[in-house]
Amino acid sequence: MMKEEKRYLADVGMENLPFPMKVTSRANKAGQHTIADITISARIMQEFEASWIDIFIKIVHAHRERIGTETLKANIKDYLKQLKASMVKIDFSYPFFIEKRTPASKEKCLVRYLCKYSVTATEAEKPRIVFKIKVPCITTYPASFDEPGGFFGQFSMIDIEVESQKDIYPEDIVALVDRHALVPVYSFLTKEDQVFVIKKVHSEKKTSVVVVDEIKNELAHMNNIKWYAVSCSNFGMLHSYSTSIGIEKSMWIPLSY
Repeated sequence: MMKEEKRYLADVGMENLPFPMKVTSRANKAGQHTIADITISARIMQEFEASWIDIFIKIVHAHRERIGTETLKANIKDYLKQLKASMVKIDFSYPFFIEKRTPASKEKCLVRYLCKYSVTATEAEKPRIVFKIKVPCITTYPASFDEPGGFFGQFSMIDIEVESQKDIYPEDIVALVDRHALVPVYSFLTKEDQVFVIKKVHSEKKTSVVVVDEIKNELAHMNNIKWYAVSCSNFGMLHSYSTSIGIEKSMWIPLSY
């Protein structure tokens, strides 16, 4: 009688497990507390079908004190080993809060940014870890270029994905976008701040195309970033749809060094 071959189950997974974690933060070396929604898919042996969820959650408990590029490189090996998996993909989606100062009055405010770590690993290949963050800002609405009365703005959402050899701090990516945006987004503005923002939006021109290009150029010169993608969705006040623009690092883009 021939020995039965081991069979694997593809696309076994779990979605949106809420879990308290600490995530990498430049402002707080111990990490920022947050609640992550965790999604996992794995290719595991059929004999582990009934118990793999318990094993996975146990590993999550063991590694929830710090989530970042450096720690995930080591932690993903535990998922592969203890699940006896040939492939594991995990997404950690979480809100991250950054304290900012408003542009004119310099009042403090907390702004929320949506972040995600996506980790993919196999038995044969090194893990791939991609960090993604959504950064809102204000850019110039293109149709206002030649209109009397000055420019007017539109809400833009910048999505940045980076694959880095070292930890990526959300604060650094947000600061990068804020440097190149027409106006950053704040959780509140005083009257003084509102006047400042309105004057800037109506007097200065900075389109989403220019913002994306400037962000791309800065990312291209960061030696620790192996790959990046930048996209922008624009929500103008005169229509019900959004427009988009995007770019990513590819073979034809020269190396930064």
